[in-house]
Amino acid sequence: MSDHTVTISVSSRSASRERFLAATKGAKQGHFITFQKASELTKLLTENRIRILESMSGKGAMTIRGVAELVERDVKGVYTDVRALVDAGVLDQKDEGVEFPYSAVHVDFTIQPAQANKLTRAARRAV
Repeated sequence: MSDHTVTISVSSRSASRERFLAATKGAKQGHFITFQKASELTKLLTENRIRILESMSGKGAMTIRGVAELVERDVKGVYTDVRALVDAGVLDQKDEGVEFPYSAVHVDFTIQPAQANKLTRAARRAV
């Protein structure tokens, strides 16, 4: 396992594009997994999935059964949660199992009042 943090955040396409362009010019960006909506992020990071990440930290690659034993849950439920985390890029699928390749997860997003979101969307359409 590498000693680094992944940032899971809500980010616009333009902000993600700016980060990508900066990276192509050599600027260090760190590790990011981004969503366009806070609801998508909160759907991924359920209590059970956070517990899986906490439990897997520093353990290397593990089988689904091994993860289930670690978090004291049934294999079927853990399988569903692990698949979601693999699909999102938080866990890595390896030949020997799944691995949490980060030392930590930083979650970063802002919740704005609904009216502010409507005004922001209207301003973008006007441009």
